Amino acid sequence: MKFLDQQKIYIKSGDGGAGCVGFRREKYVEYGGPDGGDGGRGGDIIVECVANLNTLIDFRYQQHFKAERGQHGQGKNRSGKGGEDCLLTVPVGTQIFDEDGNELIADLTRPGQKITLARGGDGGFGNAHYKSATNQAPRRADNGWPGEELWLWLRLKLIADAGLIGLPNAGKSTFLSAVTRARPKIADYPFTTLHPNLGVGYVDGDEIILADIPGLIKGAHEGAGLGDRFLGHIERCGVLLHLIDGTHDDPAKAYRTVRNELRDYGAALDQKNELVALNKCDALKDELIHDAKFALEKESGKPVATISGIAGTGLSQMLRKLKTEADAWRAREAEKEVEKNATQVEESAL
Repeated sequence: MKFLDQQKIYIKSGDGGAGCVGFRREKYVEYGGPDGGDGGRGGDIIVECVANLNTLIDFRYQQHFKAERGQHGQGKNRSGKGGEDCLLTVPVGTQIFDEDGNELIADLTRPGQKITLARGGDGGFGNAHYKSATNQAPRRADNGWPGEELWLWLRLKLIADAGLIGLPNAGKSTFLSAVTRARPKIADYPFTTLHPNLGVGYVDGDEIILADIPGLIKGAHEGAGLGDRFLGHIERCGVLLHLIDGTHDDPAKAYRTVRNELRDYGAALDQKNELVALNKCDALKDELIHDAKFALEKESGKPVATISGIAGTGLSQMLRKLKTEADAWRAREAEKEVEKNATQVEESAL
C-alpha cells in the first residue's frame, strides 16, 4: 500500500429539500385545507477516526465528497426524507486544517472519534406550516437551505511510542525490521526509505509501536534531501532513538547534524527524551567502538548504547529501554490531561 500523509479535499453537505404547497380535496372529507409537507434535511459530512488505517491514500483517488440532499415535501402532510450522511474514515493521528492550511479544525487521536465538518441544510416549510385562523389557505412554501461547502487539508501524523531518527543509511530500517515484523526497503545507498514506516515490537508481552522516518541531512529544514516534511510523524512519540552509523567518519558530527535539524524544525522535537545508540558495531573493532562511543557521549552528554541491527546485538535491551521511556511519557501526558480537565471544570464552576 502506498503511503500518503497529506491531501486536499472538497466537501459539501446536502441541501435541504423544498416545502410543498398542497391542499386536501378528497370527496366526503369534512375538513380540507392546506396539507403541504416540509422538506427533508440535507445530509452531514462526518469524519470518523478508525484504527485499521495508516495512510491517506484513499483520498488520492477521490477528493470530492458530497452528502445527499433532502427530499422535497409532499401532499397529505408528508415530510421529505432526510439526506444520507457522508462518512469519511481517516487514520488515527489525522489533523484537519482549513483551505489555507493555517487553522487547525480537528485533531483525531483516538479510534472512534467523530466530528461533523459540514452540516446539512434545513428543509423548507410546506404551506401547512403557515396556516392560521386568518390565513386558512396559504400558498407559501419555502425552499430548502443550502448545505455548507469548503476545501480542507488532511494531514497525517503517525502515532507511535518511539521514533527512529538519524542520517541516511544509519540503519533505522534494519533496526525496525529486526525488532518488528515490518519489512521496509533496505539497501546500501542513501534515502532507501522514502516514506515513514510503522512496526510493532513486543517487550515482555507488551507491544511497542516504532516509527521509522526518512533520514535527515544538513539543510533538511530548508528542503535539502527529502526535507523535513516527515518530521511531523515523530511529534507524538514518547521517546526518540537516535541511531548513529558506527562506520561514519565522524559519529559526533553525524549526531550534531541531526540535532540541529530537530532544533530548526521546532515543535519542541529537540526537547524530547532521546536515547542514543551506536549502530553497525558488528563491522567495527573494539578499539574503534570505544573511540566512537567516547566521542558520542562527549557530544551528546548522554550514555551511548552499542547495537547491531544485522547481528542482533543489544536489540532486546534497547527495545526494553524504549518501552520504559515511552510508558513514562504517556503517564506524564495522562496526568497533564487530568489536571487540564480539572482546571476547566473549576473555571466553568466559577
